[in-house]
Amino acid sequence: MDSCDRSDTEARRAERRLILCARRGDRAALRELADTHKDRLFAFVRRMIRNHHDAEELVQDAFLKAFASLDSFSTQYRFSTWLFTIAYRLSLNALRKKHSLTGELDFGTIRDPNPAPAGAVAESDDARHMKDVIWRTVDRLSPPQRATVVLFYQHSRSCQEIAQVLELPVATVKSHLHRSRAKLKELLESLSGDDSSSFRIFGELAG
Repeated sequence: MDSCDRSDTEARRAERRLILCARRGDRAALRELADTHKDRLFAFVRRMIRNHHDAEELVQDAFLKAFASLDSFSTQYRFSTWLFTIAYRLSLNALRKKHSLTGELDFGTIRDPNPAPAGAVAESDDARHMKDVIWRTVDRLSPPQRATVVLFYQHSRSCQEIAQVLELPVATVKSHLHRSRAKLKELLESLSGDDSSSFRIFGELAG
C-alpha cells in the first residue's frame, strides 16, 4: 500500500470514528463534521442556486437532514458523498420552486476553501474576466450538467462519485460531462486561441 492509499484509509477510519461519536450525540463530533465539509458544500450549493442567502439556508438544511439521519448512513461510503447528495436534492427542489434558472452571480461572496497564492493566474485581471465568462457559461447549463462540471472540476470528484451524488448512472454523468466540455471548450478556444491549453486554463480558474 503506497502512502496515498494509507493516508486515505486512515482518513476513512478517522471519519468512521467521528460518525460513531456523532451518532451517540457527541456535539464536538457533530461540530467537526460540519467544520470539515461546510465550505466546500456551500461553494457547491452556491454555484447551483446562485443566491448567497438561499445557499446558506440550504447548507444548514442539508446538515440538519444528514445529522438527523446518521443512523441510516452506511460508513462504507464517504460521508461527503452522502452529504452532497442531500444538498443536491435540496438544490433541485429549490430551483423547481423558483421556476427559474437565470440570475446574476456575485463571485465575491464565495469563499474559496483552497485560495490561490498571491500573483497566481486566477488573481490577474484577465483571468478574473475569463473566470467570469466561463462560469456564466456554466450557469447556463442544465442543473445536472452544472453539478457535474462543478463536482468534477472544483471538487475533483470521479464520475463514479458524481453518479452517487446525483443519483444517476455513470454513463449519464459521462454524457453530461462530455456535452458540457464541448460547450466550454468552444468558449475557451475562442478566448485562448489554443486548443491544447483550453482545459488547463479552465482547471486553473475553476477553483
